[in-house]
Amino acid sequence: MKKMIMSLLLFLGVLSASAQAEQKGTTEYVFQPHWYLMLQGGGQYTLGEGKFKDLFSPNAQVALGYNFSKVVGLRLSVNAWQSKGAIELKGDDYGIKSDFKDKWAYKYVAPSLELTFNLSNLVSGFNPKRVFNLYAFVGGGANIAFSNKDAQDVYPRYTSYIASAGNYAYDTRQNMDYLWDGTKVNAFGKGGLIFDFRVSDKVSINIEGNANILSDKYNSKKAGNADWYFNALAGVKINLGKTYTTKFTPAPEPEVRYVEKVVEKIVEVPAKVEVKPVEKIRRDIFFTINSFKVRDTEQDKIKDIADYLQAHPNAKVEVTGYADAGTGNNRINDRLAKQRADVVVKALTNQYNIAADRISYDSKGSRVQPFAENDLNRVTICIAE
Repeated sequence: MKKMIMSLLLFLGVLSASAQAEQKGTTEYVFQPHWYLMLQGGGQYTLGEGKFKDLFSPNAQVALGYNFSKVVGLRLSVNAWQSKGAIELKGDDYGIKSDFKDKWAYKYVAPSLELTFNLSNLVSGFNPKRVFNLYAFVGGGANIAFSNKDAQDVYPRYTSYIASAGNYAYDTRQNMDYLWDGTKVNAFGKGGLIFDFRVSDKVSINIEGNANILSDKYNSKKAGNADWYFNALAGVKINLGKTYTTKFTPAPEPEVRYVEKVVEKIVEVPAKVEVKPVEKIRRDIFFTINSFKVRDTEQDKIKDIADYLQAHPNAKVEVTGYADAGTGNNRINDRLAKQRADVVVKALTNQYNIAADRISYDSKGSRVQPFAENDLNRVTICIAE
């Protein structure tokens, strides 16, 4: 029983090894255009004169994108929540003992269209199994701001403070000459980077940083330069379809190399002896290693078979090719044995005009060895009767 179990395990091991051998090759990943959805949340810093904590706001973004190729894609994103503004005036600059500090927040929605570039694929080639991918993007859209009531409430306190300064010139970098009410629409440009970490073929986690530039009128202050806000976001990306397919290319069969013996046994054939005609004739035509060319010393044997067939019109011949089991493998030896049989058949039909229906032929490869001595099995055996 133990021997049977061991034999079964050995057999299964051989099958497993054979299956693995059959699977050797290369797998190529082929990119597939696809849609994806991104959901992100984080914070925003609106560039201004106040402290960082006074200009920091919550932020959210949703995006729908399409990757046209392994490098280039297009993304429609909607970024929203709120931005902030602040003023900090030093009383010493105005001849006033007290300083003036105030801040305000306002809402916005900012849809934008962006070109995306997978820098990892651009540099290292397409690999859907890569854990980390770096993206860059650039685009623009419309920032729709509203609910600016906080700035409206700050403005009277600001003007009162400036009025108390008398004839002192107020700071032109922080005046509220661009105060707006209702809804304010500004075109903006956007650019940034995305750090994407693969979880599966469908899902990845990302961290995004983007910078947004708008006109000077965004935060209600007239400063003579563009306004900016910066977003830091984290979220999830969901692929809405196949991102790739696989193409398997089997490995080429290794070239079989073997060393031919330096000294090859020379088979000496006894001199032809005149004998009385018999009903059967056999001739063994020997070949050199890895060859199916009939040597000059073997040509007479084919002629003997042809003469016999011509002398006996009803006789037929059986031609069988062999290869030696000491060299090569079954694939090579099967081919050699067939070629050795074919070359004799062609000589009989083409050179000696023997009818093809009088010839039957076969090849045994190295699976059958007619001679005990290995070198003699590189042979074609012809039996005519």
